[in-house]
Amino acid sequence: MLMQQALPPPYRDYQMNRILTPEEKKRWFEMAMPAMSSLMQMDAREAMNYFALKYKAKPGVSFDQVVESMMLRANQVNLKFVGKNQIWKEFRAVLHDDKAPRVEVFSFCDIAVGRDLLKVIPEIVVFLPCRIAVMEDADKNIWVMTLDWDVTWLEQAGKQAGITPELRKDAMAIREKLDSVMRAGADGEL
Repeated sequence: MLMQQALPPPYRDYQMNRILTPEEKKRWFEMAMPAMSSLMQMDAREAMNYFALKYKAKPGVSFDQVVESMMLRANQVNLKFVGKNQIWKEFRAVLHDDKAPRVEVFSFCDIAVGRDLLKVIPEIVVFLPCRIAVMEDADKNIWVMTLDWDVTWLEQAGKQAGITPELRKDAMAIREKLDSVMRAGADGEL
């Protein structure tokens, strides 16, 4: 069983938690790994596949149509577009890899929910903003994907973390909004 090792600091908005020592992280990892190793007897590709939520774009929907559809839906569901990473261009420019497929990562945020989560758990910033990747595969199929982050843990952890029922509900709704954006992109819903 994993248990909290020390009391959190007194609550105030944006109060950072203590730094975990390397020994604490190692102890946690050693406790978690037996369970993980018995559950994950698969290669790295398949293991990473479990962390991805993905949709294949419909035939005939172009990369740019996927992106445009995502942007329109994000606006409809109140996810603010906050950035884009065109990593494929770096593969080509820096590594001279002209065979690199087109890969772009789009960042979105529900600004109010993001701010409210950061007030309670500043470390959650490592998951912000939410990202959706659009990628061509080896066969030129276009995929829309994101981290399949199951936020139902907030139902339990939120009670100890000081997350209000409203904030839990709003944070869990982000997952549905991301899914809506991804499906709109994959379907080319302009």
